[in-house]
Amino acid sequence: MDSMSVTGICQVCEAAPARHACPRCGRAVCEDHWNDAAGACAACAQGRQQ
Repeated sequence: MDSMSVTGICQVCEAAPARHACPRCGRAVCEDHWNDAAGACAACAQGRQQ
């Protein structure tokens, strides 16, 4: 499944280009902070909000 188009930098690390938008919290995140299996950012996939 393709995520929506995202521009800018990751709202978690603020360094890498954002590639995904989390449908749970709305954060734009990079590949390192995206959990593809959960379809959400790493924080939401682990059940926590930052």
